[in-house]
Amino acid sequence: MNPNTKRSSAKALLDIGAIGFSPDAPITFKSGIQSPVYVDNRQLIYHPAAWHSIIKGFRALIDARCLEYDIIAGVAVGGIPHSSALALTLERPSVFIRKESKGHGRSQRIEGGDVDKRRVLLVEDLVTTGGSSLSAVDALRESGAHVTDALAIVSYGFAEAASAFARAELALHTLTDIETLLELARERAVLNREQVSVIRSWMVDPYAWSATS
Repeated sequence: MNPNTKRSSAKALLDIGAIGFSPDAPITFKSGIQSPVYVDNRQLIYHPAAWHSIIKGFRALIDARCLEYDIIAGVAVGGIPHSSALALTLERPSVFIRKESKGHGRSQRIEGGDVDKRRVLLVEDLVTTGGSSLSAVDALRESGAHVTDALAIVSYGFAEAASAFARAELALHTLTDIETLLELARERAVLNREQVSVIRSWMVDPYAWSATS
């Protein structure tokens, strides 16, 4: 991705406080991984200027990678606002994928319209291990969709996620990354050199880091 877009996207997240750094008091993810970094992209919808920057970044990313698609899909819950806003600005159909089928009505996971034989571009707000994204891809493919690419605002960059996406033959395109966020946080004196070092060691092997933290 263009370095300017990576930095502008990282700046938008830092400016609204969507990124939290706590190397001395790590939080615990749903997966059980302990983390010295927390990303809360749900705050974007409260800050229109920052959100506009992210949607603009997605459009630039689509153009830069020459991504082909008929429908834009959001992963519930975090990806839905961004997929909807992106689809609206691009004037393309939009759907969203539930985490699981609802227990009433037509009991379907995909809401919004038919995806059979259509090229679907997936949108996530954040990728950790990749489980929710790949579950959504499975649902789309089971419904006949062609899914080869996914967009995310940021990924933690775990090797586990990269391997899972590769096995699923799904290319992940992110606006920014943790390393860019660390660089900006260091420039702003939000983090010191030792704290950055701690976070970088976590990125290499989050499970081993969690076991010793």
